[in-house]
Amino acid sequence: MDPRLLLEDWIATSVLRPSTQLAYRRDVTSWLDWCASTRTDPYAFGIEHVARWAYDRYLHEVLGNRPFNDPGDLAWIAEHHPAVAKSHDRRISSLTGFYEAARDRECIRIPPDLTELRSGLDRDGQAPQRLLPEERDAFLTAIGSWGPDNSRNHLRDRLIAYLLLEGIRPGRIVLLDIRHLYEMTSGTGMPYYEVRAPDDHENVGKPYVLGLLASAAVRAYLPKRRKPADGVHALIIGEGGQGLTSDYPNKIVQSIAATSVLAGREPPVTADALAHTSVRTAPEG
Repeated sequence: MDPRLLLEDWIATSVLRPSTQLAYRRDVTSWLDWCASTRTDPYAFGIEHVARWAYDRYLHEVLGNRPFNDPGDLAWIAEHHPAVAKSHDRRISSLTGFYEAARDRECIRIPPDLTELRSGLDRDGQAPQRLLPEERDAFLTAIGSWGPDNSRNHLRDRLIAYLLLEGIRPGRIVLLDIRHLYEMTSGTGMPYYEVRAPDDHENVGKPYVLGLLASAAVRAYLPKRRKPADGVHALIIGEGGQGLTSDYPNKIVQSIAATSVLAGREPPVTADALAHTSVRTAPEG
């Protein structure tokens, strides 16, 4: 299918709000125009092409002579130009949704993983709001659908999402210590985990007793956990065997939400919002 016809079909059949439809159509059209001008195949490209588009069309004005090479540059934009970072993350959500639609219509086999191109900035400047019950259920469905077609690190991503829904804040998730991960058995014979994160003084920290979903995600993740670098004891390991940065959970949440009916939600689904929404009890609302 021609990518522009795909765009119109996706927008027409989506459940996005009208304002989000307008923004997403504008963003994807900009991307397709850039592809045409650079002779880039919009169905066969690399993450570096998306980064170049973002730089050429939007980010060069704030970066100036600073190159756009890695997540550190996005972190700089988020710190010094938060409005630009928010708009950039929306554009990445637009492309994520577009290529999910391309996968569903068999135009491509696997959609691109654009997680590393998110700034991870929390777009909601207000206090975190719990998700409504139906929104929580929609996000749980999105987690269940998040697989190898979405990300090579899908087991790690799903674990992060389930840990957030256990009420663990993003800054604590990246500090969870595998040396203090204990498997236990409930009175009904169901296995579950307890894990701890060091506090600000490097003490062991309080225990987090995980529910069945998060515990199952731990069991699935552990065999695929990357080899940590020397001296790294984080439960969740990122590139180079290091622990994750504190903004990474929000990047994952944004990526997962962008593939679901929650795409375009305002305020958007964030890691903090999930951490304030319990998976075990009905949220307020």
